[in-house]
Amino acid sequence: MTTTTMTRHSTLCALWNLFISYSFLNSANAFQVSHHTAFTATHESYAPVTLRRPTTGHVQLPVTTSRRVVLLSLSPSRDESSTTAVVASAATTSVEDGTTTVVAARKMDELVFTFNKVVIDTVYNLICLVYPVTGGDRDYARFFVLETVARVPYFAYLSVLHLRETFGERHLGDKMRTHYAEADNELHHLLIMESLGGNASPIDRFIAQTMAFAYYWYVVVIYFISEQAAYHLSELIEDHAYETYDNFLTEHADMLKSKPVPEIAYKYYVQDNPFLFDLFCTVKERDAQGNFSNRRPQLESLYDVFVNIRDDEKEHWKTLCNLVQYDDMNGVENDKVQPTEPLIVAAASSSS
Repeated sequence: MTTTTMTRHSTLCALWNLFISYSFLNSANAFQVSHHTAFTATHESYAPVTLRRPTTGHVQLPVTTSRRVVLLSLSPSRDESSTTAVVASAATTSVEDGTTTVVAARKMDELVFTFNKVVIDTVYNLICLVYPVTGGDRDYARFFVLETVARVPYFAYLSVLHLRETFGERHLGDKMRTHYAEADNELHHLLIMESLGGNASPIDRFIAQTMAFAYYWYVVVIYFISEQAAYHLSELIEDHAYETYDNFLTEHADMLKSKPVPEIAYKYYVQDNPFLFDLFCTVKERDAQGNFSNRRPQLESLYDVFVNIRDDEKEHWKTLCNLVQYDDMNGVENDKVQPTEPLIVAAASSSS
C-alpha cells in the first residue's frame, strides 16, 4: 500500500469516526431527554402547586428539584380562578392556558455557572490589568483586544451549526443567520477600533489573536457538548463589554464629544443597508403605538459611536439570555429579559 493510499485511508477513517461520534451523541441526547421525562413522571414525588391565574402577560414558573430545573404542565382545578401546576417535563416550553402564557426560564447548573464566571472574570480582569482605562489612545488597544475576542464565539457557533446542518439538520437557519449578523456587528466594532489606532502595536495584535485562537477552539468544544453553557459564556462577556463601554462613556464624555466620527462607523451605522443590523436585534423595544421599533443611530461625534457600540453589546446580551434560558432568541420581550441565574442545589433540596 502506497503512502498516498494510506493517507487517504486514514482521512476517510477519521471522517467516518467523526460521523459515528456525532450520530451517537444525537442518539444519546434524545435517549437522555426521553428517559428523564419518563423518570420524572414515574419516580419523582411532587406536590401540586396552586397558582392564581393572572389576566394577561407572561408568568415565569421555574420549579426546581435536587438535580435540575423542571417545567410546569397546567391543568384546571375545581376552582376556575386558579391553576394547578405539576411537574411534567425537563425541557423548556410554553404552555397556552386560556389567556395565560406560561414560560419557564431555565437556570444554569451551579457548577457550570460558577466555572464559566470564573473563566470569564479571570480573563477580563487580566485584560483590565494589562490595559487600564486612562482616557488616552491606549484605551482603543484595550477595546481592540476585547472586540477581537468577543466576536470569536459567533464563529464557533456557526462552525458547529454548519457541521450539524451538513449531517441533515435543516431547522438551524434562523440561528445561523442571527449569529452571522452578530459576527458582522462585532467585526465593525473591531474595524472602528482599528481606525482609531487600537491595533497599531504588534504586541497588542499578538495578544488579541492568540487569545482569540485559543478561545475559538474552546467554544467549539463547549458548544458541541452544551449550547446553553456556550451561550452563557458569551452572555457574561457581553455583560462585561456593556459595562466597560458604559463606564468609558460616563468618565470620558467630553473627550469623546470633541472627536469626529470615524468613516467606517458612519458607513456601517448610517449608509449601509440595515438588513444585518436589524437581524441581530432579536429583542426589540416597542414604540408608543406598541409596534416593534428599529434602531436608527444618529452620529454627530465619537461619543455617539461608542453609545451605539455599547447598545449593540446590550442587544447581544439580551439574545444570549433568551437562548440560555428559553432556547429561543425571542424567548421574552425586551423589558422582561433577566440575567441567567444558577440552580443552587442546596436551596432546592431544603425547600423540597
